[in-house]
Amino acid sequence: MPELPEVETSLRGIAPYMVGRRIERLVVREPRLRWPIPTDTAERVEHQQILSLRRRGKYLLFDLEQGVMMLHLGMSGSLRVLPVTALSGLHDHVDLCLDDGHCLRFRDPRRFGMLQWTPTPAEAHPLLRDLGPEPLGPGFSGGYLHGRARGRRASIKSFLMDSHIVVGVGNIYANESLHLARIHPNRAAGRISRERLDRLAAAVRSVLAEAIAQGGTSLRDFVQEDGNPGYFAQSLRVYGRAELPCLSCGGRIRQCRIGQRSSFYCAVCQR
Repeated sequence: MPELPEVETSLRGIAPYMVGRRIERLVVREPRLRWPIPTDTAERVEHQQILSLRRRGKYLLFDLEQGVMMLHLGMSGSLRVLPVTALSGLHDHVDLCLDDGHCLRFRDPRRFGMLQWTPTPAEAHPLLRDLGPEPLGPGFSGGYLHGRARGRRASIKSFLMDSHIVVGVGNIYANESLHLARIHPNRAAGRISRERLDRLAAAVRSVLAEAIAQGGTSLRDFVQEDGNPGYFAQSLRVYGRAELPCLSCGGRIRQCRIGQRSSFYCAVCQR
């Protein structure tokens, strides 16, 4: 599933083509996504100018003259900027056609993505209003994690992946961050010291920033908006490396299941 760095990479790639442009048409070939695209979406967004484009968690937010268009890539979604005359493929479900002859094409083979328009401020939308802080923003720190973790028996990995605690830290980056911070993924969140959580917050920031700089991680379906893969997969230190030597200490990388997700860790480095 595309995680925060993949969404941020997509945002940075498409923003120069989107901001300031006017939407001429919205072509919906397949409305049956995770939530069906309402039939009136086209009339809501057509002929509006895109004032800005931003990200909240894994949601892309198109600020229009009236309302906000919300897009989520789901498990397999990707975006391309193409000429409006470009032929569409089987899984090209939506085209956002612009006044300069380009379109933003949303491809989603598994159809777990989402496209919705809301007239209210996006932050008040039910999908966004209860989200935690951005991990790269000022509201995220070791102190914040320590306060939220107090008394929590859930594993630190599950805690870190809870979007009500912090947004955008999915499975890949939770594994990598915990390894960098030298914290075992199954340790109870409420039993980790403030000092170690300071280290974890710094690790999350570092891992995400590096992944964004490298264009995300190409696993299965994700590619950048220009069709090129992300390269952070070449920098993964534990994820997907079960039974291989730890790049930090030489110990064996182990794999287990935490919260129904594959977890990778070094039994020597991480305590």
